[in-house]
Amino acid sequence: MNYKTVLIIALLFASFSGFSQIMNAKVKDPKLNNKEVMIGYCNRDGLTADEYGVYFESQYDIYHPAKKYIDNLKENINKVEILIVFGSWCSDSKIQVPRFFKILDMSGFSEKNLKVVGVNRDKNALSVNIMDLNIERVPTFLVFQNSEELGRIIETPKKTLEKDLAKIVAKAK
Repeated sequence: MNYKTVLIIALLFASFSGFSQIMNAKVKDPKLNNKEVMIGYCNRDGLTADEYGVYFESQYDIYHPAKKYIDNLKENINKVEILIVFGSWCSDSKIQVPRFFKILDMSGFSEKNLKVVGVNRDKNALSVNIMDLNIERVPTFLVFQNSEELGRIIETPKKTLEKDLAKIVAKAK
């Protein structure tokens, strides 16, 4: 990983005191017939509000992660930082992001170690520079420890979200 990428990751997870960050901003995306999309930093309040909130609540409620992987996650989950890059316009994001939040909640993950970034159809977050992270599809769930990427889940899990996440988090020291 090059120095520039490490710096970007460190800045993403750095304390933002002193910086005015607009949370849960929306813009009209011309590539989506000027539909409003969430852009830049988002939090749970933004994800559970408005149209996206309908998808969030339903997917969160119907998903039942496997207990054995949740138990595995509990051992190391708070040793990592997680970045979620998603598109509020994307059907995979509407399904996977709420399910991922349920896994984080069940495993006791501290949201202080979580950043969520919404992107437009061009995978651009406008005020948040994610270019060096090579985001090609959304959602992308990136797991870091000490600014080093341990792994990522891209768009849909290989097995299940909790199993794939547990495999990545097991690398944490």
